[in-house]
Amino acid sequence: MRMIQLSSTEENYLKNIYRLLAEGGEKVGTNEIAALTGTKAASVSDMLKKLAEKQLLSYRKYHGVSLTEEGTKTALLILRRQRLWEVFLVEKLKFAWDEVAAIAEELEHVKAPVLVRRLDEYLGFPKFDPHGDPIPDEFGEWESSPRVLLQEVAPGKAGKVVAVTNSSAAFLSYLDKVGIYIGAKVEVLDKIEFDGSVELRIDGGKTAYLSREVAANLQVRLHPS
Repeated sequence: MRMIQLSSTEENYLKNIYRLLAEGGEKVGTNEIAALTGTKAASVSDMLKKLAEKQLLSYRKYHGVSLTEEGTKTALLILRRQRLWEVFLVEKLKFAWDEVAAIAEELEHVKAPVLVRRLDEYLGFPKFDPHGDPIPDEFGEWESSPRVLLQEVAPGKAGKVVAVTNSSAAFLSYLDKVGIYIGAKVEVLDKIEFDGSVELRIDGGKTAYLSREVAANLQVRLHPS
């Protein structure tokens, strides 16, 4: 993979485009990127042209954006750095999982490959970050695990929380108050038809009611039947 000089802003664009594409679809629109980055559409278009010139994405005005193979690999390496730093901040510096996003997004732009490899080794080669997202290896590969949204789990089924799809500080702080964390054992006791809320037993002890929105942002790995 050739070495390409990228600014922090360019890296952020690649990472955000990758995330949007991962949600489904072969292309993403300029307006979607503008909404995610909080940038005017005209500025987004200028940046897309720059990244296209570097052969990291395919862009035609009004036809959407897709990443090239090289663009995808670059985005995954950025995510690798971000997620490794999140693990370091939580496990070694004892930050709460709702505190690390902004700091890790600054550290992710430190590109020295030897630093990233030694950080990975120091942390014991983690496969997932504190929010349950997979950490790509230096080749852009990662370990996947079967998971479903808690909102889709039928009453009587049990499993373990493995990821959150909303990593905002407000959402993570709410989960802390409820007692839900990555690795928590949950059993669905009931689903309320009126509003879609879910009654849970957490870690075999206390029960809690979660709204439809909260349950739709938690991913679990079900225990074998």
